[in-house]
Amino acid sequence: MRTTLNRKHSRYGDAVFAGLFRGATILTLVMLAGIIISLIIGAWPAFKEFGFSFLWTNEWDPIQNKYGALVMIYGTVATSVIALLIAVPVSFGIAVFLTELAPSWLKKPLGTAIELLAAIPSIVYGMWGLLVFGPLLAEYVQVPLQSLLEGVPFLGALVSGYPVGIGIFPAGIILAIMIIPFIASVMRDVFEVTPPLLKESAYGLGSTTWEVIWNIIFPYTKAGVVGGIMLGLGRALGETMAVTFMIGNMNQLESPSLFEAANSITSVLANEFAEASPGLHQSSLVYLGLILFFITFVVLSCSKLFLMKLQKNEGGRS
Repeated sequence: MRTTLNRKHSRYGDAVFAGLFRGATILTLVMLAGIIISLIIGAWPAFKEFGFSFLWTNEWDPIQNKYGALVMIYGTVATSVIALLIAVPVSFGIAVFLTELAPSWLKKPLGTAIELLAAIPSIVYGMWGLLVFGPLLAEYVQVPLQSLLEGVPFLGALVSGYPVGIGIFPAGIILAIMIIPFIASVMRDVFEVTPPLLKESAYGLGSTTWEVIWNIIFPYTKAGVVGGIMLGLGRALGETMAVTFMIGNMNQLESPSLFEAANSITSVLANEFAEASPGLHQSSLVYLGLILFFITFVVLSCSKLFLMKLQKNEGGRS
């Protein structure tokens, strides 16, 4: 009798447990749909006024009610790409050092210290970048680069401008510092799941440490590595305060220089949304939010498809 009651209770418990998780999943989807619908409704007046030309128009003039998102899209994409170009190799090196090269007494404290960097508020990164890092970058990087590349076609234009330590490149560096803990932590975790037997077999055959990393660890964990990189990219695309401090908040596309002040979607939203007048200005800002949502969705979808392709190919090889 007691066994029968226990089975009934277990059945009811399983049903309640499954129902709660099913409800949480449905609630998440409903919230996502609500966010999308709210953005579309808020952006609709601007979409009716400007249409898709909003995407490639670089004018942003609240006084004349003329708006375009090209400057902000360029700033968002450029800073995120710069951040990835810096953060990915650094994170890869950190993960390799922590899993394969660091002495045992150093692995845990160093790994904890790197993870603690992710807990620092973004506004602190922004203040540090503006007050400390920016002047150092201007004096020891921008000025020497301008002297070195002066007169060089294209490269000289990329580092032109008055050396003040703010702009697309400084914002990208700050973003890189912010996403390194996320990417490095994921890479370290996936590197650690590589079966020791595979690595020991490779070492037994005479492979060097680099050969084991490149031919054994990286192929085995590349899906997780890509996932970590996409996590960092998502963080970079949505970062607000640090970029607002460092990018300069200026709507310009006349200069190709990475040291010139620029703007991003998040910085415009942070600076203007609270003071935007109802109507076309506010609707255009919501339109920018919808564009950022779409960019993030496309990036994450492409990464998911890429991961599925990697897993499919690995299954085919096995």
